[in-house]
Amino acid sequence: MVYKAYSKDDIRELIKQENVEFLRLQFSDVFGTIKNVEVPVSQLEKVLANNLMFDGSSIEGFVRIEESDMYLYPDLTTFMIFPWATDERGGKVARLIADIYTADRQPFAGDPRGNLKRVLKDMNDGGFKAFNIGTEPEFFLFKLDEKGNPTTQLNDKGSYFDLAPLDMGENTRREIVLEMERMGFEVEAAHHEVAPGQHEVDFKYANALDAADNIQTFKLIVKTIARKHGLYATFLPKPISGINGNGMHMNMSLFNEAGNVFFDEQDEMQLSQSAYHFLGGLLKHGANFTAVTNPTINSYKRLTPGFEAPVYVAWSGSNRSPMIRVPAARGNSTRLELRSVDPTTNPYLAFASVLAAGLDGIKRELEPNHAVDQNIYLMDEAERKRAGITDLPDTLLDAIEALEGDVIIKDALGDTLLRTFVDAKRLEYQAYRREVSQWELDTYLEQY
Repeated sequence: MVYKAYSKDDIRELIKQENVEFLRLQFSDVFGTIKNVEVPVSQLEKVLANNLMFDGSSIEGFVRIEESDMYLYPDLTTFMIFPWATDERGGKVARLIADIYTADRQPFAGDPRGNLKRVLKDMNDGGFKAFNIGTEPEFFLFKLDEKGNPTTQLNDKGSYFDLAPLDMGENTRREIVLEMERMGFEVEAAHHEVAPGQHEVDFKYANALDAADNIQTFKLIVKTIARKHGLYATFLPKPISGINGNGMHMNMSLFNEAGNVFFDEQDEMQLSQSAYHFLGGLLKHGANFTAVTNPTINSYKRLTPGFEAPVYVAWSGSNRSPMIRVPAARGNSTRLELRSVDPTTNPYLAFASVLAAGLDGIKRELEPNHAVDQNIYLMDEAERKRAGITDLPDTLLDAIEALEGDVIIKDALGDTLLRTFVDAKRLEYQAYRREVSQWELDTYLEQY
C-alpha cells in the first residue's frame, strides 16, 4: 500500500470534496485488537492539532483510572476514506491511524505502534535504513446462522488454487481484492488455500511500520466484506481440527543506503554475512519470541506436525518444514521467510521482536546451524538432535516462560507492554486449564 505525504490542507480539501462526515482515529491495543474513537468532521481541527483526547483506562492494559486522559496523534500519511462506509445521504467515513501520547504529551510506552517506532529508530541508529516486510495472511470463511452469529460451517469444499464451483468464496475474495485496490493496496495474488474454506490474499511488501498498519487495515477489510456476503472471516490459527490452520508467513529484508543488506553475489547461496547473522539471531531467539508471534492458546493447535506449520527451529533454502526458509529470489528481493507466525499476532509487537532478534544476531555475529534440506517431520528425535534442531514451544505457557528468559525480546517490547502482555497471557492460560473439553469427555468419561 502506497502512503501519501498528506498535508493538513490536503486532508481538509479531500474531506470537503468527498463529503466525509465522520473521522475514525484508529489504534491497536497490546493484543492487536483495533480500537477507534469516532468524531464528526466538525472536530477536524482538534484532530489535526493533536488535541483529541480519550479515556485510556477503558482499554485493557493501558493505564489506571487515575491517569486515564490520553491524546491521539494522527499519522497524516494514513488518511483513508472507507469505500463501503456511507450513510443514506452519501456521507462518508475516513480514518487516520494514531499514535498514543500521555497527558503530558509524551509517547505512551504501552502503545504497540509507538514501540515499533522505537525499535526501528534503534535500527536506524545502527546504520540500517529500512526493515521491509511482506506477509501472507490466511483466513477461513464460515457461514453465519440465522441470527448473524458465526458458525464453523465451511462455505466450500475447495483446495489449493481451486476455482468455483468448488471455491464458493471466490466472489467474496474477489470483492476483498477490489476493495483493497480502491484503498491503495497493491495486491500481488489471491487464491484458495489448502483447507476447505481457507483463503489467502498477498499484498506488496512495505517498510515495517506501514506493513503493520496494512495488516490491521487488511483484517478490517476482510471481515467487513465477508459480512456483506453473509459470511464470517476468521484469522484464528486452528478453527477446525484435522485440517490446515491459518498462518501468516513473514518475508523480511534489511536495507542500508547501498541496498539489500542480505544479498551477496559471491556467496554460494548469494547471502551476505549479515543475512547469515540475522538468520542466526532468528534461530537463537525463535522459541523466545514465539509467545509474541503466536499469542493464543489456539496458536499451538496449529503448531503441530502434519499440517504444514513448522514446529522445529531450523532453516533451509527450499525445504518448507523448518521455521525459516530462504525464498529463491535474489538481488534486492533477497529475503528470509519466517513461517511460524500466525495472524492472531499483534504485527507491531511481532515486527519489533523479530527485528530485535535479527539485529542481535548481526551484533553478536551469530552463526546459524547448517541448512536442513530434508523433511524434518520424517526425521526421528536422534537425527534432529544431531542436526542441532530444537522444538518450538508446545503451549502458550511454555512460550511465555521462554519469553521471560530472553533479555533481547523483553527489551524489544519494553517494560510496560511486556508486563501487560505476560500477565494477560498467564491469566488466559489459567482460564483455559479450568475448562473441560469435549475431547476429554469423549476420551476419558467411559473409561474412568
